[in-house]
Formats: sequence, structure tokens, C-alpha cells
Amino acid sequence: MNDMIEINDLEVHFKVGVPDEERAVAQKLLITIRLYLDFEQAASTDDLNHTIDYYRLTRDLIEWGNHREWKLIETLASHIAEWVLRDFQPARVEIQIKKFILPDTQFVGVSIERSRQ
Repeated sequence: MNDMIEINDLEVHFKVGVPDEERAVAQKLLITIRLYLDFEQAASTDDLNHTIDYYRLTRDLIEWGNHREWKLIETLASHIAEWVLRDFQPARVEIQIKKFILPDTQFVGVSIERSRQ
């Protein structure tokens, strides 16, 4: 499937980090989400009900993440993918998270891909 919605570098502030001190304060993360689904019906009807409302997804993701914390960005990426697949029903989702924690680097990042069974 080649149809894809991309939310590129959504800036969020979530509590992530192994040490308790790191999780004490929310830190900036950039999240990219690629949603794979068939656009045919949405394109032919021009109806939002036949695609994924990416505005709602981003607002819901921020709200969802503001009330949680994670030690690993790998876990966060996996939880986001599970949540997106369950609540928004794409055929496949790719998640990339960038964290700005190490000196002398632009970022540390993880990427995962998950599909509906």
C-alpha cells in the first residue's frame, strides 16, 4: 500500500528517561508518524470519515502522553504504535521519536513499524 499520511516532527513534551530525575520534568521530543491506509474512498468522496483525522490524532496523542511517563523511548514508540493502530485503524504505522539528551549530538532516535494483524 502506497497511500500514506505523514505527521512530521510533532513537538511534544513528555516525561521520558531512565533516572527518576530525568522523568521529573517533561522534555522535548519530536515524533514522526506515518500512517498507511487506502485513500481511494476518501479521495472519491472527499469525506473525512473515510480517512484518518490527523488533527484529532495529534491533539489526542499530546493529551494521552501528558498523563504518562516512560523510561525508554523504545517503549514510548511501541505504546504510540499500539494506540494508533487500535484507535485510528491504519493498515500500518511507523513511529520515529527524536530525543535531545546527549551532548554533541543532534538527537538520539528510535523508529518502529507495526501492522494490524
